Amino acid sequence: MMTAWHARLVSPDAEFGGAPLLRGEFRLDEGHGDVASATLFVSALGVVEAWVNGQRASADLLTPGWTSYEWRLRYAELDVTSRVGPTTVVGLSLGNGWYRGRLTWSGGSAFYGDELAGFAELRVRFADGHEQVFGTDSSWTAGPSATTANDLYDGQDIDARAYDGAWLAPGFASPAWVGVHERDDDLSRLEPYVGPPVRRVAELAPVKAWESPSGKALVDFGQNLVGWIRTAVTGPDGSVVTLRHAEVLERGELGTRPLRSAKATDRFTLSGAADVFEPTSTFHGFRYAEVEGWPGGIEALRADLAAGGGLTAVVVSSDLRRTGRFETSNPLLNRLHENAVWGMRGNFVDVPTDCPQRDERLGWTGDLAAFAPSACFLFDSRDFLRDWLRDLALEQDHQDGLVPYVVPDVLKYVEHPAEFPVPDTTAVWSDAAVWVPWAAWTAYGDSRVLEEAYPSMTAHARRVRSKLSANGLWDTGFQFGDWLDPDAAPDRPAAAKADPHVVATLCAYRTAVLVAQTAGIIGDADAETEFRVMATGLRAAFTEHYLNDGLIASDCTTVYALAIAFGILGDADREFAGRRLAELVEAAGHRISTGFAGTPFVTDALTATGHLDTAYRLLLQTENPSWLYPVTMGATTIWERWDSMLPDGTINPGEMTSFNHYALGAVVDWLHRVVGGLAPLEPGYRRILVAPQPGGDLEWAETSLDTPHGHASVRWELADGMVTVDVVVPEGTEAVLRLPGAMDETLTPGRHERALPLQAAAVRSVQ
Repeated sequence: MMTAWHARLVSPDAEFGGAPLLRGEFRLDEGHGDVASATLFVSALGVVEAWVNGQRASADLLTPGWTSYEWRLRYAELDVTSRVGPTTVVGLSLGNGWYRGRLTWSGGSAFYGDELAGFAELRVRFADGHEQVFGTDSSWTAGPSATTANDLYDGQDIDARAYDGAWLAPGFASPAWVGVHERDDDLSRLEPYVGPPVRRVAELAPVKAWESPSGKALVDFGQNLVGWIRTAVTGPDGSVVTLRHAEVLERGELGTRPLRSAKATDRFTLSGAADVFEPTSTFHGFRYAEVEGWPGGIEALRADLAAGGGLTAVVVSSDLRRTGRFETSNPLLNRLHENAVWGMRGNFVDVPTDCPQRDERLGWTGDLAAFAPSACFLFDSRDFLRDWLRDLALEQDHQDGLVPYVVPDVLKYVEHPAEFPVPDTTAVWSDAAVWVPWAAWTAYGDSRVLEEAYPSMTAHARRVRSKLSANGLWDTGFQFGDWLDPDAAPDRPAAAKADPHVVATLCAYRTAVLVAQTAGIIGDADAETEFRVMATGLRAAFTEHYLNDGLIASDCTTVYALAIAFGILGDADREFAGRRLAELVEAAGHRISTGFAGTPFVTDALTATGHLDTAYRLLLQTENPSWLYPVTMGATTIWERWDSMLPDGTINPGEMTSFNHYALGAVVDWLHRVVGGLAPLEPGYRRILVAPQPGGDLEWAETSLDTPHGHASVRWELADGMVTVDVVVPEGTEAVLRLPGAMDETLTPGRHERALPLQAAAVRSVQ
């Protein structure tokens, strides 16, 4: 039901450097007893932080986040009962955020609007049931803040000399303050958050500070992270401390080239007293910072850090609960998994982005299509994904069924470069409309995910069908294909070995199958038949045109991996494809030869066709390109390219070279299910498959997950020719224990231990 709002979006009558303050003051009604509750609803065109009587209203950051603002603007609902008083002051601090700040590599800004606005409505309920409502309107005032510039890409400038906390006190007045004007906005687009807010989730102290070869002061926080640096410093009035951020070093200096045009620089002007700066209207992806202007230079900075002060990295992310964990006897593999965790944490800042550091940070659909199963295991991502899928559906509804490359789709406002023609439905990327809700359904068993996404899923599948040629193939139009194939030149990321239309046809088949299954779950029998017919037609066309005596057109790892994983092949062709896939992996020296499309599925395809040893050798390879090569190079997140940093320590020359991209970390889904042995037999883990498949040089592995039904875990260990398995099954569920060489066993809730002789039995598929 639509809320009847008393408040209005209001904009200041002056710019104030793009970071205005808004304030309103009122007195509580008398004669109604004590305040029983006080709820503050807050939103903005831009980003907003709220105060009530001098106290922060919540720990939320970057509210209201980034949505498809044209049709949906979220608001936060905050309990501020303890903060209201007889006279109450509500304050709002605004920043440019995604609404008006720079977005994309185009250099453009203000794609959604050129005027910031704040929205606040405070509803106070008294003991006798009386309600008083106060909100933003033309009676509010606006004034300057200590922030003189702010942008998500470029950073934030703060002048401590301009800070005056009196604006949050009753009776405040200043000649520098001006009025506000009400905007004529349709408030029906206001809706509550579905996903979690962005918050501070951790803090890291520096691990090292030193002087670079060129004499710059550098600080290492030991971990590639997303957030900012809280700076506590005392220095001369008017002096400036400048922090520049980057993910890596190159030739001993800050490696800023991968940032492209993003400045990622914060400037703090000191007041002469003890100042603490925290730039909450921006965020950076970084491990290292270059510090300029520190009072006393590098030695004073080192002394401040040694005393536990000076600089603290504040990690920010959407406030997701960690649910899944994984560890083995191999430290490199453990670091790979931890890199995926940090990569997800840094790229789930309100929107599931490709990268968090350069002039991009967009919700690329293909990245999430690849990583969604992993995300759903590592963290409770259900509501985060439901929220994002709302924007996907809105963009799709307003673009004739097209699922765009990024959600929210700011690219529709940008002139597309020549290598990206006018957007159209694209395999993997647009398939996020189907693959993401299916991953969430599998992980959580929450039918709301499918019910809410169903119109979007069916619309996408029908649009794909409209793109098929008369021969039944998806063999026309632009495709990203197997993006960032490691054999492609750095400046030709789409130049993969896999024929992009073979990839597209295979993805169309998977999408049709999943939509048919979803229709069956929803109870739409006609649609189930419709999409099963679509899948059957795609399979026939693929077999006729792309399959020749077992060989798949373009004969490379990705096409075999997708064909096996998506189930498009008959038994004989599937067996041949498994052998051919293993041959290709072995011919490549067990180095990676897949890009965005093939990587999430290659180890599963090998495992499912009886080539577990090959899958492990691929997993544990340390030479470039491989999953573990970045680990050997000191990576603490997943890289965009297999060789974002070259073996000589220089940065890959490609334009797109991020050191925090989660997509290629999608292998952790296979780690959880196959190496760790914990997988759902039914959506939401009401029935669990415990089927660890030891291999490589691993001596043990343990995996755990807080399922919707409770905590589940599997630990296996090899010793003296025996495999010992320790399993915890949650209440209200059952598990099937499946070990090589043994009959399946059903396990009831509780803890179970089994020890069996290790046998070289045929490996079973984990599907």
